[in-house]
Amino acid sequence: MNIEKVWYVTGASQGFGLSLVKKLLTRGYHVAATTRHVQSLTDTLAMIDTKRFLPMNVDLNNPASIGKSIQQTLSEFGHIDVLVNNAGYGMTGTLEETSDQDIENIFAINTMAAIYVTRAVLPVMRSQQSGHIINMGSVAGFVGAPSWSVYSATKAAIAAFSEVLALDLKDFGIKVTVVEPSGFRTGFLSSNSLVYKETRIQGYGAVKNTQERYLANNGSQPGDPDKAAGILIDLSEMPKPPLHLFLGEDAYNRASEKMAGMRKELEEWKAVSISADFIEQEIGMPATQ
Repeated sequence: MNIEKVWYVTGASQGFGLSLVKKLLTRGYHVAATTRHVQSLTDTLAMIDTKRFLPMNVDLNNPASIGKSIQQTLSEFGHIDVLVNNAGYGMTGTLEETSDQDIENIFAINTMAAIYVTRAVLPVMRSQQSGHIINMGSVAGFVGAPSWSVYSATKAAIAAFSEVLALDLKDFGIKVTVVEPSGFRTGFLSSNSLVYKETRIQGYGAVKNTQERYLANNGSQPGDPDKAAGILIDLSEMPKPPLHLFLGEDAYNRASEKMAGMRKELEEWKAVSISADFIEQEIGMPATQ
């Protein structure tokens, strides 16, 4: 375990982020953490460590604010070894009943913030020829459920972003992992982490049923955020970490079922898929007399 590593964690005031920062400081790592509530986060973690902890109030949709926080981190600790793009929140409801502003807001935090922060950190990691970017996605970005369409879209974008980023950064020794959890007891379904759009349009039975089921499960999700934090730390020490990591038995089962279904459908429609290409012998062949 290399406790000289410096972690930069977004969304550290609650949920996965708070569990991770606590465990990192307890184990002796250096941590720069972004939050909207610096004093609250400082008060929560001050008894663990203050010398190796840099809490920062950062506007994650403002590149200048992000850049300033990167420079603060470098001034304090000298380098950045692990970036965790954790900031985000949930949103449930029908697309018809979701406003333009709500859609823009969730993409701004769940997707664009991760892209902006990663872009700001990359020059540091490139110069080091090392680093690990851990993006917090969701199993919902791979296997969606009724009422989570816009949220799932934000997390699917994070997964695709991570996949291509891993290809782009391989030559620099920078690793990328997208973590895709299922239900964890992080407060994700509480009012300060979830935008809940009540379904008033008649006929959306699956949406209403799913909303009720998820909300009823708040506080009893099977996932343990402290265990997840330990897994993220373990990932950072692996020479070859996975690109995708589904966390939780439910995430594993849902992903496995979807992949099996996709493989079956892919083969069933193979003939149609390949029929869209030019036929090789038709290309450049002279017309028959």
